[in-house]
Amino acid sequence: MGIIYKDILPAELHRIAEIDRAEEIMESYYLQNGQLLLKPDPQTVTHFDQRELDEIIQRQHKLIKTGGRVIGAFDENTLVGVASIDRIKRGTRLNYLKMDILYVSKSIRGQKVGQNLLEQCKTIAKTFESEKLYISATPTKGTVDFYLKNGAVITTEIDPELFALEPDDIHLELGVN
Repeated sequence: MGIIYKDILPAELHRIAEIDRAEEIMESYYLQNGQLLLKPDPQTVTHFDQRELDEIIQRQHKLIKTGGRVIGAFDENTLVGVASIDRIKRGTRLNYLKMDILYVSKSIRGQKVGQNLLEQCKTIAKTFESEKLYISATPTKGTVDFYLKNGAVITTEIDPELFALEPDDIHLELGVN
């Protein structure tokens, strides 16, 4: 039947725990003088840390309450991907919306689920009358490379609030047109 994409309701947000976040990370990016540089950063991620998962779910509840949307990718009845977009406008021209999360289960990576979720977020951002997504990307090579391959660039306007929350992330922007 294929992957079905649909909004996740607040009562379903606990299902984010179904996503298999496992990955082997070898390198991470850092930004120096406007240039992305790689450094060795071997680590094994096996699952969501419970505290992190609770925080993600709580943030998605707040995001929905303020008009944002959480989109799930379902394979049969299993959540295999999730992305969300906030509705709070950001930037000096109020032309950015934050893409809050994007996760895809290990078994389904490479099957365009991440790209489809990203496209859904771009479409939603257009309906919210925004020009760009603001992405605070985990600095791992796989994550940053995914966004760069899909058209994101280092942001021209760092959001001070988001940077303060995640100063080690790579802050990107992606046009929605």
